[in-house]
Amino acid sequence: MKRSTFLVLLVMLIFFVISFLTNILGPIIPDIIDSFNLSIGLAGFLPFSFFVAYGVMSIPAGILMEKYGDKPVLVGAFILAFLGALLFAVVPGFSIALFSLFSIGIGMAMLQVVINPLLRSAGGEAHFAFNSVMAQLVFGAASFLSPWLYSYLVLNVHTGSEAPLIQLFDQLVPANLKWVSLYWVFALTALLMAIALFFVKFPKVELKEDEKIDTGSSFKELISNRYVILFFFGIFAYVGTEQGIANWTSKFLQTYHGVDPATTGAAVISYFWGLLTIGCFLGLILLKFFDSRKVLLVFTSGAILALLSGLFGSKEIALYAFPLTGFFASVMWSVIFSLALNSVPKHHGTFSGILCTGIAGGAVVPLIVGGIAEITGLRVAMLFLLITLAYILSIGIWAKPLVNNATVKSFKDLFK
Repeated sequence: MKRSTFLVLLVMLIFFVISFLTNILGPIIPDIIDSFNLSIGLAGFLPFSFFVAYGVMSIPAGILMEKYGDKPVLVGAFILAFLGALLFAVVPGFSIALFSLFSIGIGMAMLQVVINPLLRSAGGEAHFAFNSVMAQLVFGAASFLSPWLYSYLVLNVHTGSEAPLIQLFDQLVPANLKWVSLYWVFALTALLMAIALFFVKFPKVELKEDEKIDTGSSFKELISNRYVILFFFGIFAYVGTEQGIANWTSKFLQTYHGVDPATTGAAVISYFWGLLTIGCFLGLILLKFFDSRKVLLVFTSGAILALLSGLFGSKEIALYAFPLTGFFASVMWSVIFSLALNSVPKHHGTFSGILCTGIAGGAVVPLIVGGIAEITGLRVAMLFLLITLAYILSIGIWAKPLVNNATVKSFKDLFK
């Protein structure tokens, strides 16, 4: 298809919205716990409800895209997200929150499957690498900004503010559930995206062979390969680690250091995502000079040290250490994914679908942490993340890709 700057910008906006809706859960978990008098174990079902949707929907979404095309899947995804957010905004409650998060998660999983092939087609294959990096920047920016929006709403709703938007939220949300105003923002955002996409004309995207998902012989062949299973658990462990830190850090800081989750707690989560984004760019440079397995070993070791410092250090150390875990986690997704795809000679589209199903780790690991916290407390429970980080560390040792990442010997080689 012909390159389209408009469609590239639209895909960037979709990346922004996905991140905006996905990564706000961590900062608001302390409020949800307090508002609905939840135990930490029950609170663990919140991220579970959201991320289990990726395990359920990643492969079916790929099949739907091949059968019906991009536009119906994109519009349908945002309608699901709109209905889920609206339901909770109108009828806030714990059981409704679980259903709402699952609906939003299904929508986000559908979007994730569609947008990368669309970005490749809209921006042109020659520009795909650059556009993918830009998409990561946009994704990170949304994750950085959304906790600040949460802080702004919680600090201003029901305070007598004369701002028209705040006055509207004063009418819509109960005084003791100010954070629910975020779900009205989610609902409106998803609705506007669905309407906008409905009126956009999408050219037909021809999927490359390595973007197609086959649930027949290719799938059976792949799952019989032990490296496919090992790398699936690599993605499972990474997303579980990422979400385990992002979802429980604010509650940890509130419990052990008396930090206000609406201000300092939200800021720490914001910096976590911000440093994760910055780390992506540093990682791109390092991968030009060093074997990706060595980079993974170094960064994972740094993440382990940062996590331990956050859990057992003083308040001042914790406020810096937890965001640093985001920096060290920044290269894990891309390195694990690339090592995985470079470890099999064919069926990359189906393999990608299997790997994306591993995003369900973001459902399981926070739930396990919450369950352990019921018995031992959150500090000991978060040590479970050392198991997932140890598994990621092991990938740097046992991975044997068929093709290693290309490296250069000097800065001059970068421009050749």
